Amino acid sequence: MKNDLLKMLDLSKEDIIEILDLADQLKYERKHGIPHPILANKTLAMIFEKNSTRTRVSFETGMYQLGGHALMLNGKDSQIGRGEPTEDTARVLSRYCDGIMIRTYSQAEVELLAKYADIPVINGLTDFAHPCQVLADLMTVREHQAQLEGLKLCFIGDGNNMANSLIVGGLKVGMDVSVACPKGYEPDEEVLEFARSFKGGKHFTLVRDPLEAAKGADVVFTDVWASMGQEEQQQTRRRVFKKYQVNDQLMAVTNPGCMVQHCLPAHRGEEITEEVFEGHADEIFDEAENRLHAQKAVLVLLMGKK
Repeated sequence: MKNDLLKMLDLSKEDIIEILDLADQLKYERKHGIPHPILANKTLAMIFEKNSTRTRVSFETGMYQLGGHALMLNGKDSQIGRGEPTEDTARVLSRYCDGIMIRTYSQAEVELLAKYADIPVINGLTDFAHPCQVLADLMTVREHQAQLEGLKLCFIGDGNNMANSLIVGGLKVGMDVSVACPKGYEPDEEVLEFARSFKGGKHFTLVRDPLEAAKGADVVFTDVWASMGQEEQQQTRRRVFKKYQVNDQLMAVTNPGCMVQHCLPAHRGEEITEEVFEGHADEIFDEAENRLHAQKAVLVLLMGKK
């Protein structure tokens, strides 16, 4: 694994499996009361330019469980919000802390932070990528299905950061990936170029029809129709994505035992029905919990290096 976690495109299959295996181990130890203060006396700076529940709680709790400390920085409390250059923030935090996690809008900002930081940088979410979430997603699928290789992953909805990262992560671990989204809402072109060139493109499909995408799926993913920063598009997106809902009709064409995953928060009645959500709630909240364990594995692999 490289010195940072910026996007799924940067990880190899071996990197992903290493993270998932360590996450499984740390989860087992946590469940059995086995302490693992691997990051004792180490500090993680957490920069938030987007609101958060799961990212903040899981990283802060994870650092505590690993014996370290996490501190939160946002625009209201720091010079970041008053225009301090990203490269200066990177160099200052490198003198104080052992790692940086950032949740923001621009992928370029995360890449710039990593360029100037002398400590590991972790992407907690950008508009382009959500690698921490997808590592937790893959961990959850492997827990429930006992494998990843050969399964079909389906994503229904907006070609956003989740779609981008799921496509890359799914393909790299040997899954077939099918995406259904409306015209004009496709995943990022860099991701599509990767998917179409990966093993000749034979493991990836992009279609308009959600039922076509979901046929024979082993796990269905979805996300909100309007992400943070897109609230003004809410009404337009409701019209555009009306047919892109995970419901009983869609689930009927999937494989028996098909899982449902949602990164949360969910807008029940929009991208997913109440019935499907509650029918797969255990899987969805296992997924949410696994943010903690997958991110602890990332923290150990990046910040535990001597």
